[in-house]
Amino acid sequence: MTRIYVGPAPLTALGTVGETDLLGAFEGEIVVPEIVAEQVSTEPAKTNMEKLLADGAATREAVDTEHEGQATRIVGVAEPVIESRLLEPVLAAMDEESSADEPTIGLVVDDRRLRTVAEGLGATVTGTFGTVVRAASEDKYLKTTQAKRIVRRIDSHGLHLTGELRAQAIGDL
Repeated sequence: MTRIYVGPAPLTALGTVGETDLLGAFEGEIVVPEIVAEQVSTEPAKTNMEKLLADGAATREAVDTEHEGQATRIVGVAEPVIESRLLEPVLAAMDEESSADEPTIGLVVDDRRLRTVAEGLGATVTGTFGTVVRAASEDKYLKTTQAKRIVRRIDSHGLHLTGELRAQAIGDL
């Protein structure tokens, strides 16, 4: 089963507008690393993340792999940080022998550098707006007009889009 690790920016953005349930559009186990959960401290994002976890739609767990050193080197830090902790499961998945054609690891993060590195290592990667687009395309109950409103609400609550990215996010809907 694919494990999908969620970073703090998507949890905060989706949680701020009450849409963390959109993470359910992904096929796989949604994982909120402990270090990420600790960073989601603003309301209503924190409460919505806790509800997602309490409802069983996601699990909260510590990232504990043998890839800590490699991940910190790749990220360019001396001590583990959120980005390196999110990269560790990607490195661990590379070690696992899998006969499946599909990736066994996914990341939902908005950090451009982390996305690029994880994608290069074989992870399936998306961000906050990709989550909304995915939910609209996979969920017969989320209409395109609703998804566009969610994108606009997220944008108005601080995760600002460039004109090009807004056109792409809304255009993909």
